[in-house]
Amino acid sequence: MVDDGTKRTGDPLADAAVTERSLAGSIDPGPRALVIAVAVLVLAGSFALPLSPGANGWQVLASAPAAVADTITLPSRVFVIMAASFGIVLSILSLVTRIWPVALVTAAGCTVSIVFGLLAIWSRQTIDPASGNPGIGIGLPLAWLAVMVLAFNWATIASRRSAAMYEAEHARRIAAAEAPEGFNYRLSPPVAPAKIVSEAEADKTD
Repeated sequence: MVDDGTKRTGDPLADAAVTERSLAGSIDPGPRALVIAVAVLVLAGSFALPLSPGANGWQVLASAPAAVADTITLPSRVFVIMAASFGIVLSILSLVTRIWPVALVTAAGCTVSIVFGLLAIWSRQTIDPASGNPGIGIGLPLAWLAVMVLAFNWATIASRRSAAMYEAEHARRIAAAEAPEGFNYRLSPPVAPAKIVSEAEADKTD
């Protein structure tokens, strides 16, 4: 049986059910944890690179004067905020806690970030040269690629249950199949309704 740190009762079926419930909301990233960790580092590093010719990702995130002067478009700002929130913060939180709902939110957020990243790249390339500094820096496409890697891996992890969950479910089914023999001494046999009525009438006559 999977050892999840929960207190055992000595009842195989109850222990298996408790273990399954405790693992139901958890994830097992496995080797993908290393890929996600590297992608988070790449994403954080891309923020230090020029997002546009005049501002990097951290400056855009903080709305620094350099970012304001560089005509950073709305899709770029939204992408940077979502990439930092879901790609960095929630990705680290998901790796540390390994909670399935957190991983699911991270996967959804990174997926939506891909769309805004594409819009950010497109909007930077369509800026009128007379309005400021057009074009994109190396940090924007690098951050976009990192977010795509994160979205793919978190979606894969969130869409499948962990190996420990399968093992716990299998253990519960085995315990449930063996339970009737062990529970016979605690459960009285079912009483037919007709027998109950006859016993009640006998009590009245007495």
